[in-house]
Order: sequence, then C-alpha cells, then structure tokens
Amino acid sequence: METARLAQGLHEHTAGFAEAVTGADPEARVPTCPEWPLRVLVGHIGQAHRWAADVIRSGPTPVPDPFDADPGSPGGWSDWLHEGAAHLTDAVLTAAESPVWTFFGPRPATFWLRRMLHDTTVHHADAALATGTAFEVAPDLAADAISEWLEVLSDPVAPTLKPAFSVLRGTGQTLLVHPDTGSGWLVTRTPEGVRWARAADTADATLAGPVGDLLLVLTRRLPAGRITITGDRALADHWLAHTAA
Repeated sequence: METARLAQGLHEHTAGFAEAVTGADPEARVPTCPEWPLRVLVGHIGQAHRWAADVIRSGPTPVPDPFDADPGSPGGWSDWLHEGAAHLTDAVLTAAESPVWTFFGPRPATFWLRRMLHDTTVHHADAALATGTAFEVAPDLAADAISEWLEVLSDPVAPTLKPAFSVLRGTGQTLLVHPDTGSGWLVTRTPEGVRWARAADTADATLAGPVGDLLLVLTRRLPAGRITITGDRALADHWLAHTAA
C-alpha cells in the first residue's frame, strides 16, 4: 500500500476516533478494552502516534504506559489527536525509506505509519462500540490490516514479544480467512510457527464474511457470530483465543 494511502487512512481513522469520543464520558469503560476508561483509550492513541514519531526521528525508547498519557481536557481531545497523527506522518515523510528501529529489526519508516494506522483503526472501532457511534473501514484498509497482523504473527520475533503466540505452532493445520470479495488469506500452522499466503484454497477451517467484519472478529472487536465459520470449529476457536491484538 502506498505511503499516501496509509497517511490518508491514518488521518481518516484519527478523525473518526476523535468524532466518536467527542462529548463522551471520559470515565466510561470501553467494552472491548475492559481495563481502560475512555480517557485512557484516547491517551493511548495520541501517545502512540507521538511515540512512533519519536522512534523514527531519534531511535527506540521504552513503550509508554497508556495510563501515563495525558490527553488533556475532553474539549481539546480532537485537536490533540489530530496533532499526534500529523507528527507521525511528518516524521515518516521526512525519513522517506530510511531504515528505522522496529520490534522486528530495521524497517522503512513506513512500517510505523502502517502499524499505527491499523492500531488506530481497531481502536476507532473500540471507541465507536463504547460510545454507540458508527464505524466503517474501507475494504482496502481492512484487507491490509489483516495482512499486516499476519505478518506480525508469522515473524519469528513475535513469540518473544507475546509468549501466547507460541501456541499457534502446529503440524500443518490450515485456516482460510475468506472475504466476500477478493482473494483470501491461507494460514498454515507449522512446527516453526505461522505461515500465510494470499490464496483461495480450501482449508481445515474457514472464516468467511465481509472483510471489515473479518478484521473486527480477528481482533476480537466483534463476536465470531458476525461471520460464517465452517470446518474445524475447534481450530478456529483456538486461533481466535490466542491471537488477540
């Protein structure tokens, strides 16, 4: 996905997030992030954008605690959120394709734009669910978010970052994530870890539905009942239970 589209998506979902939280109770609990009140979710988004921008400009720093973020008064949340997204896109455009630090080794600066876009998209859904507002994600962004998440899960470093991912190893079991338009994702659980490819093959278990719903089910923002699961249900349930974003 081109840098311009990633940046556009980041600003679209930052704006949607800001709109979803406008006028809401800062202490309202977020159902899909049950340990967080809304003010912490807001703080996390603005904090994460600024942290990623600093990583691009200056190198790695410890991952900040969302509870330490200060988004300011609710009346200023929208401006603060937009400012953080602007800091990030400016840092990415300045760095161009220069390698920067990531959890997975040096990558182009666009790694952080893509990671923060998809993190913001999923948290936009969190905010919408918490405040009863509308949420939409463009099919191309939803599809790229699924690909990016599978890239994370299949990286050998992933289990060292989150040990629960190690249980995704298998002996050749396959899952097909099949959107109602376009090609799907064939996931294979090998002894070495997760492998995946864009494909439309049959699999031991298939998760099918609109690509936006698939993204939100895979990240546990919607219940599995929103999509159609066929084949080995236990395999699908195990995957969903151990891949929370």
